[in-house]
Amino acid sequence: MNEIDPKALFRLSVLGPLASRERLERGELQAIIRELAGREYAIPGTRRRHLGEKTIQAWYYAWRTQGIDGLTPKPRIDRGQSKLSAVAQEAVLTAKRDNPRRSIRQIQQVLEAAGTVAGDSLSRSTIHRLLQQHGLSRSTGSVSLPEEKRSFVAASAGAIWYGDVMHGPRVPIGGKLAKSYLVTLFDDASRLIAHSAFCSGETALDIEGVLKQALLKRGVPIRLVVDNGAAYRAQTLQGICARLGIHLIHCRPYAPEGKGKLERWHRTCRDQFLTELDERLITSLDDLNARLWAWLEQVYHRSPHAGLDGMTPLARYQQDLAKIRPLGPRAAMLDALFLHRVCRLVRKDGTVSYLGTRFEVPFELSGKTVRLVVDPHAQAVVGVENEKGESLGRATPLDALANLDRRRRKPDPADVAALSAMSTGQRAGPNLVELAYQQYHRPTGE
Repeated sequence: MNEIDPKALFRLSVLGPLASRERLERGELQAIIRELAGREYAIPGTRRRHLGEKTIQAWYYAWRTQGIDGLTPKPRIDRGQSKLSAVAQEAVLTAKRDNPRRSIRQIQQVLEAAGTVAGDSLSRSTIHRLLQQHGLSRSTGSVSLPEEKRSFVAASAGAIWYGDVMHGPRVPIGGKLAKSYLVTLFDDASRLIAHSAFCSGETALDIEGVLKQALLKRGVPIRLVVDNGAAYRAQTLQGICARLGIHLIHCRPYAPEGKGKLERWHRTCRDQFLTELDERLITSLDDLNARLWAWLEQVYHRSPHAGLDGMTPLARYQQDLAKIRPLGPRAAMLDALFLHRVCRLVRKDGTVSYLGTRFEVPFELSGKTVRLVVDPHAQAVVGVENEKGESLGRATPLDALANLDRRRRKPDPADVAALSAMSTGQRAGPNLVELAYQQYHRPTGE
């Protein structure tokens, strides 16, 4: 499975409030783009923190026509080269340094008025790239009216999920008391908990584990609204959402719009579940979660909710079962969607390490850098790929004792060439990798 370009994932996360809308009212597109341009971002590959309105608009139309592929950066033929003369470049930089608030249009006018460049000969993109290269391209901001905020509710169950983490009680973990964290995915329309679990941390891996269970139980949401924490910015989580057609939306820092319902759920959990919990009886995280899930299904989901005019969350959710997006055929590939890829250099003995455990891979890959396909929850390596996502064989736990009696062999040159071609991304003939693998692991008695 090919990896999605990190920059494309970042661009899709920026477009979340637009990509998740089925339709836009007149003038709403530019208003949302203007609001997105006013935010700060951790932009990959640069120290800049702001994006221009034109840039966001171009990304939006590229996504509308080509999907995620339209957001993948295309290499420039003239990368590293400037069309401006040395004199014009210096004039642009001087004009910006003299007055950092000057816009690109104003710089154009200054240079044209001074006769440094001919009229209409200097493009905005050329000036922008030059300023960007010298760290002079930034948004200066402006005074604006207070932002209007209104209460809202999703039209149907499955339209919007919210994700957040709450600090939980201390429980026995690994033989000692340690803090737990409650990771929750909450449906906006019904107030139903898609899935919630106490975890030993609040990492991207913990969040992905809860998301996987929520998908299996409650279908695929249209939008998933989360905060700006590093765990929610993980490329693995963004890739999962992109492949499932989930619009991952990050709230602005210190302005978690719409998550008031989830905060109210946290208070309910503390007041009705944690206060009734006898922590002395809890023996492990599994024990704590078993009690949580029983309370959710038997109490919370079946209790009348004031925000639903007395209806229970379960009854409200069941009203919209026909509108829930099912996993369908994607359920069979769900495990594969949650696999991680990590790069490793294959040692001379044909082994690689993952989480302190050594695994054997096809010996012909010795000395090459490969991607291990791992199940991070089971902490197991399930395969080996090249950078294009093409399989290079399996990985098995190292059995040093068995290797003592294993008959060594010299690999067939054709098989070595085939594996080498695949590991470097070149096209090879069908089944050559599997052939090399089978020959290498053939029992010594044959």
